[in-house]
Amino acid sequence: MILAKVVGTVVSTIKHPAFAGRKLLLVRPLHLANEKPEEDFIAVDATHAGIGDTVLVCQEGNSTRQALGAPNAPVRSAIIGIIDSISMR
Repeated sequence: MILAKVVGTVVSTIKHPAFAGRKLLLVRPLHLANEKPEEDFIAVDATHAGIGDTVLVCQEGNSTRQALGAPNAPVRSAIIGIIDSISMR
């Protein structure tokens, strides 16, 4: 699981049937100041997240499919939570 910021939406006129009725969002992984940033990627939204939201993303196929309730979906990343605040000590 990683923390990420939603930075955009993905529009597709044709997509796999498992994604019907689901939003695809572009997310940017969060990183500490001394870490190299990872590249943006697409995640299926299971939480009604929007641009600017900080989210929790699951990036493991089986767990992601279980969270979406779609056991045969070809999915690797899904937004499974919206983060209200982060506190680091």
